[in-house]
Amino acid sequence: MSTTSTPTRPMSGSSGTLLLFLKARTFIALIVVIAFFAVAAPNFLTTANMVIMAKHVALNAFLAIGMTFVIITGGIDLSVGSIVGLCGMVAGWLVLYGVDLGFAWTIQFNTLEISLITILVGIFVGMVNGLLITRLNVAPFIATLGTLYIARGAALLFSGGATFPNLNGNAEWGSDSFRWIGAGTVFGIPVSIWMLVIVAVGAAYVARSTPLGRYIYAVGGNERGAALSGVKVRKVKMIVYMFSGFCAALVGLIIASQLQAAHPATGETFELNAIAAAVLGGTSMSGGRGHIGGTIVGAFVIGILSDGLIMMGVSTFWQTVIKGLVIVAAVVVDQAQSGLEKRVILRQQAALG
Repeated sequence: MSTTSTPTRPMSGSSGTLLLFLKARTFIALIVVIAFFAVAAPNFLTTANMVIMAKHVALNAFLAIGMTFVIITGGIDLSVGSIVGLCGMVAGWLVLYGVDLGFAWTIQFNTLEISLITILVGIFVGMVNGLLITRLNVAPFIATLGTLYIARGAALLFSGGATFPNLNGNAEWGSDSFRWIGAGTVFGIPVSIWMLVIVAVGAAYVARSTPLGRYIYAVGGNERGAALSGVKVRKVKMIVYMFSGFCAALVGLIIASQLQAAHPATGETFELNAIAAAVLGGTSMSGGRGHIGGTIVGAFVIGILSDGLIMMGVSTFWQTVIKGLVIVAAVVVDQAQSGLEKRVILRQQAALG
């Protein structure tokens, strides 16, 4: 027995044009921002400045990728900025001091071991978020707000609020290559960019081509329906929050390596940039919709906007205001897109009788 599906009429008229425009809003915003700063800010399009901006965008993009998966499931992760600070301090401590076991015994670590331990710390905080949300039924906003303060406090406790300076490492311990993570290049491209490419491609593959990706969208679209369909909702949420912690740990590691210093205040307000990039890239705050490619473009918009405003000498206070306006505007446009999509579908169904 064969089945045939009824063809859906293509969108036409002003509604279809407006919907296509809304879907392409992130690319349009990117072009507008680049064009504006190319005219308004001197030396904006120089090679040196583009490399610096790419490094800054990479940091925001890491966090935004993790945030995208979290938001798709209908959650939020406010703790990523604090995880960045905590993981930077962990890396700084390990580079400078290692782990003191007492009795004049100290374990020293090489660069790879330092990186792995730092990443595990980020994953652990993400796991705590996941447990609070899935096992104790704490709302994601409250759970991650709590871990935001806990992680930031832990970062401050590491050094009493002071900076860990001169993270040059030690050749004898194999940690002298720590700076390479944030300042090294491969084929002339910064290592952090290569890391972003790997994470972004992997995340996009998971989202588009794996059962886990389908489960993530299903949980965000209809959590109860996904559970009734056999999806392990708790497990999916645990994974996305742990992945968000992983991405934040990478950022903390990269920043400490780039600056060769770790400060407990690192990462403050980073969560706002991540949310802005994800939402601007088309991720719906109500869950169930979003894609990694759009998030990367959104990260470029936020990163270029931030660096361009700095080059123009705009006050940091106004920069914060502008970022807030971008988030609000992105959510408003997203709601308009969702409403328009529903109206277009209803019209098509009515036309098909």
